[in-house]
Parts: sequence; C-alpha cells; structure tokens
Amino acid sequence: MRPSHLLLAVLVAAVWGVNFTVIEIGLDHFPPLLFSALRFLAAALPAVFLVGRPKVAWKWIAAVGLVLGVAKFGLVFVGMDAGMLAGLSSLVLQIQAVFTAVIAAAVLRERPSRVQALGMLVALAGIGVAAIDEGASGPLGAFLMVIGAAAAWGVSNVLTRKASPPDALNFMVWVSTVPVLPLLALSLLTEGPAEDLAALRALDWQGTGTILFVAWVSTVFGFGAWGWLLRRHPASTVAPFSLLVPVFGMSSAALFLGESVTPLRWGAAALLVGGVALTTLTPARRGRTREATGPARPEFAGRPPARAEESVG
Repeated sequence: MRPSHLLLAVLVAAVWGVNFTVIEIGLDHFPPLLFSALRFLAAALPAVFLVGRPKVAWKWIAAVGLVLGVAKFGLVFVGMDAGMLAGLSSLVLQIQAVFTAVIAAAVLRERPSRVQALGMLVALAGIGVAAIDEGASGPLGAFLMVIGAAAAWGVSNVLTRKASPPDALNFMVWVSTVPVLPLLALSLLTEGPAEDLAALRALDWQGTGTILFVAWVSTVFGFGAWGWLLRRHPASTVAPFSLLVPVFGMSSAALFLGESVTPLRWGAAALLVGGVALTTLTPARRGRTREATGPARPEFAGRPPARAEESVG
C-alpha cells in the first residue's frame, strides 16, 4: 500500500472514531431519533442525485436501510443519549464482528475456524469486562442498547454480503434514503413534535456542524474513501485499519469530552480489539452449501462490509 493510501486509511479510521464524539455533541442539540433522521437526510441529499441509479435490488436497499439505519443507529443514538459514553460506544460496537461471524455461519454456511472461535471468546470476554466497568459507573440499560445496535449491525453486514453491491458509496447513499421517514415517525411518537420543533428552532452553527460531519464527512467521505481503497487493495490489507476506530474514538472522547479511561476499560479494549482482530482477519471455512449463495465479492470477503457511520457510527 502506498504511503498516501495508508494515510487515507488511517484518516478514515480517525474520522469514524471522532464521529462518536461529534454524535455526543450533537445530542446536546437534538433528540436522538430526530438527530439520526437528520443525519440520514443530509447523507442522502443531494448525493442521491449524483451517484446514479441503485446498482442492487431495492429489497436489499430497504432491508439494510431498516436494519442498519433504523435499528442500529437508532439504538446507538438513543443509548448514547441515555448515558453510554462516546468512547466506550466506539469500542463496544466492535463486537459486531462476532455477531457478523455467528450470523454468517448460520445463513451463509461460513463456519468459523478455530482461531475465529477463539477470537470470538476473547472479544466476548472484553465485552464482559466493559459491562462490569459500565455497570459500576454508568447505566447498564444504555450499554445493552449499544450491544443491540452491534447485533443489528451484524445482521446488516450479512444482508450486505448477500446484496454484494458493486459500488459501496452508491449503495450507502441509497440506503440512507430509507431510514429518514421511519426515524422521523419514531421521533414524533416517542420524543414528541414539541421537542423536535424546539430543537429545529434552536438550530445553530454547532448543531448544523454535527449533522454535516456525521452525514458528509463520516458517511459520504468515509464510505467513499473506504470503498476506493477496497477497489485497489485486498480486503485483508484494508480491514485491519478499522481496528483503529476505537483508539481514535476513546482518545477523542477523552480529549474533547473529558471522558476518563479506567484500567478496566483499557483491559476491555485490549481484549475486544484483539478478539475482533482474530475474528475478522482469519478467513472462515466455507460450508458445502456455500455455492448456492454464490461466491462472496472480493471486497466483502473475510470481513464485515465497510462501516456504515458510521462509521458508520
């Protein structure tokens, strides 16, 4: 990988990590579900008019949009609003790799190797340590919401594998059109029109900046750059850089939000990142029925698809 490509990969990981801090700041300006809806609206417009027609069937766009956009990001934003720390969220979400491997084993007949199984156990141990730390210092319910978001992310990863989109940016932009109305409806039902209108009326430069960052920088730039790298390098070369996301996430949260990183949290980070590395960087064994689903596209083989906000935190 050229030095410029290496720097781009690190930059994307940094953007996705810092995105959690930006989300935390944005939650001071918007109710969580409204914020998530605005994020996807800004990611879809005007990009949807620039990326061309969808390159996969609408059923995959709708399925990924609902699972990733509504379930995953809805739970992340609500969980963080309920007290889940930004840095810890960037770390805990990495357990999606374990959910992805388990679901892929059931749906795609991609049986985990012994090394992958060991990686899953190590990652789960990291989640256990993080849960102990969060249970002692923060709301456990918010922690469980982010775990649920990671599970939804795992489902969306497998759906994306099945869809095999040839253009990651085109796919993500069209996926971003799906969650807007469901999230707005959920926001009106649970957060109330009065709270939503008050947030929109009080919109200032900082609130606008958070929406533009999570939509354009984290989603559009992040996915576009990640897809560009995957078209030029093997997935096994690009994928390890995603392990830097919680490093940047926890560091930026400590720097800009004053979040402390306890010894237990460092231990959880070491276990989780190490376990995810074993899980995602080791190829799964193909089952006998794999041919029925068709070969995985190179850019998705052996790893979850490029992060959705993102990144996709």
